[in-house]
Amino acid sequence: MRFGIMAMQLEALVPQGVPAEQVMASILNFDHAGLAKSLFDKGFNPVELGGDLGMFLPNVYSPESVEKLAALRSAGLSYTLHLPLWSVEPSTPLTPVRKGSVEAVVQSIQATAPLQPEVCVLHATGALAAEFYNMKISEMARSLILRQFQNGARESIRNILAETGLPSRKLAIETIEFPLDLTLELAEEFDLSVCLDTGHVLAGFPGWFDFFEVVEKILPRLAEVHLHDCRKMPPGVRGYGEDHKPLGTGDLDLGRFLDRLAAANFSGPLVFELNVAEALESLRVVKSTRPAALE
Repeated sequence: MRFGIMAMQLEALVPQGVPAEQVMASILNFDHAGLAKSLFDKGFNPVELGGDLGMFLPNVYSPESVEKLAALRSAGLSYTLHLPLWSVEPSTPLTPVRKGSVEAVVQSIQATAPLQPEVCVLHATGALAAEFYNMKISEMARSLILRQFQNGARESIRNILAETGLPSRKLAIETIEFPLDLTLELAEEFDLSVCLDTGHVLAGFPGWFDFFEVVEKILPRLAEVHLHDCRKMPPGVRGYGEDHKPLGTGDLDLGRFLDRLAAANFSGPLVFELNVAEALESLRVVKSTRPAALE
């Protein structure tokens, strides 16, 4: 199995010990390719690029930066892409905001196209949809409103695919804070892939399910796993802040999960959405739990 890691590493952007007056210079001199190589050298492959990096580092996906990242492919490094999620809301009923969100996503796909990402991970809905999802309103009103957000996501996905020419199975919608059934309906409609976020499911973000029931539903479309641990939250409670923990610190049955992926001949990446130290510790847990997964 292939274990990767996200490039959104805060300590790489703002290294510890840098004097306050030098922080901005450190950010401006950020070496994206250098970070990717350092992660690769630590044994992580692929590296999941963060579309949101461009919010703070306008040149992080400039042609020159992308060329340096592309040069690492000759050493065997591959990439996935997490499309922008901060400040975007692809599902909002507010058309100008939805169009701007699509534009941000499209620009991210186009800028990184020379890197040939294995898969582009999309949050089809955002913070506004999650707010209504959790609002104290009648279930009928919630259902009607969430269908509106699903319609907005539908329109955005349609436009993203049309404007980029991206094969539909290269776009993976993630299990996030939005009803699982509505997310999977979109995947079916557009023949998309799915990114299973283990911590999100355990935290109850897409609803409260048996984890392995979700795995079975998603397996036919599974293209990527975001791998981290979390406590299994009881019905009605969402585990904000409980996810994105190192493996072995929550309730994920890692051995059973890896066994199921192996039985299904899953060949996609398992990406740690953790910092480097947590990801290295999680690799040690994988090695002690299912050493064959690292062969």
